[in-house]
Amino acid sequence: MVGSSHEALHRIFQKEPGLLTKALRQVLALPFPEPLKFAALNVDLTEAQPVERRVDTLLRAETEQGTYLLVVESQGKIDDRKRGSWPYYLSYLYEKPRCEPVLIVITQSSATAQWASRPIQLGFPGWDSLTVRPLVLGPDNVPVIADKRQAESDVSLAALSAMTHGRGPRAAAILESLAAALKTIDRDSAAVLVQFVDSCLADSKAKQMWRDLMTEIQYFWRHELAEQVREEGREEGREEGREEGRQEGRREGREQGWAEAKAETVLQILQWRGMPVTFAVRERVKACTDLDQLEAWTQRAMHVTDAAELFAGE
Repeated sequence: MVGSSHEALHRIFQKEPGLLTKALRQVLALPFPEPLKFAALNVDLTEAQPVERRVDTLLRAETEQGTYLLVVESQGKIDDRKRGSWPYYLSYLYEKPRCEPVLIVITQSSATAQWASRPIQLGFPGWDSLTVRPLVLGPDNVPVIADKRQAESDVSLAALSAMTHGRGPRAAAILESLAAALKTIDRDSAAVLVQFVDSCLADSKAKQMWRDLMTEIQYFWRHELAEQVREEGREEGREEGREEGRQEGRREGREQGWAEAKAETVLQILQWRGMPVTFAVRERVKACTDLDQLEAWTQRAMHVTDAAELFAGE
């Protein structure tokens, strides 16, 4: 026995499934094709087992026009599975806090940008039930900032320019301009931007150039050992052994200074994300001198839900 209009309005189509397609054709004038077969499926869409669905970055933006949830997805290559998960993200977020979700995709690839910018249309052709239109940031629309003054006027945008154009023909000019601009902001903010850029540079020559620039301009001079090496470098007439010692000192100073900067970046990212950092975690990160290990921790710091998860599996 059907006890409510809510039940009746949908259960009639369980009894007479052909009525549904007839209504689509006659009431809505949709040229929906005649079904060859119907099958009743389980209406319970609850996921029996947890399915991990994580966005890359989620920001809440309150404006005079309303509150928005900005879903930021970093996309390295074309992945058609995203055309299923992205609508899910937006629908889920809209249901929970009742805010307007906005999907933003960022990529370093023009081909991936073109793919990501295509609307995701779900439903009957010409009468979509759901349309998702990602906003895409990539090398075709992010400005190339290769001028020092322009970089200084907006350092974060200059960093984004380096991250998206880091393997293009103007990479050298972009990195040099950003390196100069970083000296105009506070060191902690600069350290985080430095790490973001370093992580995005896929071209080995561009990455090495960036590290050399940061060693000379931003970090090397901050290190105590580096200051000692520079002082030694001012002395003239030293024997050949002293010269070799200076070269070795420069190398060690660069490596140690870079490790210290990476360690600070790991801790800064955790703090920016509002995550408590225990004394043990802080000391372990600061004591590490392995650049590859610090790089791995930097990547994890952007996604972990607890600071201790940095060391998972180690």
